[in-house]
Amino acid sequence: MDAQAFALGPGGNLALLPACLDVFGIRQIAVGEYQPGILPAHTTASTEHFDVDALYAWRDPRLAARLAESAAGVIFLGGAFLEEEVLIAALEGAEHGYDIRLLSDLSVARDEADRSIALPRLVHHGILATTIRQALLEWAVSLGDQAVGRSPRPAFVNGRLPQAARLGAGLS
Repeated sequence: MDAQAFALGPGGNLALLPACLDVFGIRQIAVGEYQPGILPAHTTASTEHFDVDALYAWRDPRLAARLAESAAGVIFLGGAFLEEEVLIAALEGAEHGYDIRLLSDLSVARDEADRSIALPRLVHHGILATTIRQALLEWAVSLGDQAVGRSPRPAFVNGRLPQAARLGAGLS
């Protein structure tokens, strides 16, 4: 899969990342090779980048300090390549005591045959797969966002929750 296809993501799910910042105040962190030019501007604006080798990201003191500062307990991972950088980052993150979740819709395998091997390995280490849509819904429900339970549910438009839905949920 080329970089542009990954940027669009399956079903355009990569475009949902800015909602993490817009709705929940959570900034994404990109580690390793990162090409902001292929991402929509609002996705790039919500992403903090650490230019370190993705295989050794957990050894970077800046990243460790940033995560400690945020008091993060759960980390959602995605990217390229699932059976390489993402797998190692997930396993090492779990070893560091974080509850790691794999954003499977935002994780691309270099070799699709390896995807079916990587996913059970992650589960064996307590790392569960989800999607960005599922994660956003779970966060909204866990925070008691009553707008989520109303019918019809607010829809993400171009990866963003419409202003009326954000205001209705008490968000700005």
